[in-house]
Amino acid sequence: MHHLRHFAIVCASLFSAPLLAAGASVNPSFDAELLSIQQAWAKVNYETPAGDERTKAFDALEKRAENFTHQNPTRPEALIWEGIVESSYAGARGGLGALALCKEARGNLEAALKLDPSALDGSAYTSLGTLYYKVPGFPLGFGDDDKAGQLLQKALALNPNGIDPNYFYAEYLFEQGRYPEALPYLDKAGKAAPRPGREVADKGRRGEIAALTAKVKAKSS
Repeated sequence: MHHLRHFAIVCASLFSAPLLAAGASVNPSFDAELLSIQQAWAKVNYETPAGDERTKAFDALEKRAENFTHQNPTRPEALIWEGIVESSYAGARGGLGALALCKEARGNLEAALKLDPSALDGSAYTSLGTLYYKVPGFPLGFGDDDKAGQLLQKALALNPNGIDPNYFYAEYLFEQGRYPEALPYLDKAGKAAPRPGREVADKGRRGEIAALTAKVKAKSS
């Protein structure tokens, strides 16, 4: 079973997603705020010192993301990013309060899937699957490793070359002790194309890819 302490540590590096899925409608004001939230998330997640400063920053960003969703209730992209921010805030906060945030995130991600499973290249599947393997299982939480694997595979089917679905599926395999299986996904994640406007997120994720690759190779030797 996952433990709360482990959950708080590994959840702190959650998530990242592309700006727009191929073929998505263009709304300049919506897209500008979505990108701004994504960039703010990357700054908090990767450049803000851990502790009270990061927790307060995520709290403010969560309120902003929630307001964005309220203004755009039919847009799955807004729901996805509210879920991502809530999940990351949970990692920064830790403890039982983190589980409440993760339940909110699950609800938003599930709502996004009902609207459009392919939004942001299937990022709702990536984020929801990651929640399911990071959150503690019953009786503390809703964690479910089998469901996590299924959701992450759906994300890969929609975005097979994406940095995030490959990284998080590799991390899932690592957590399952399936070390040799994780390496090809880490390799593909490392070769993913850069995302315009997401330089901070890409740099941070590539650092995580390198760190996880070293762990996998150590376990595989």
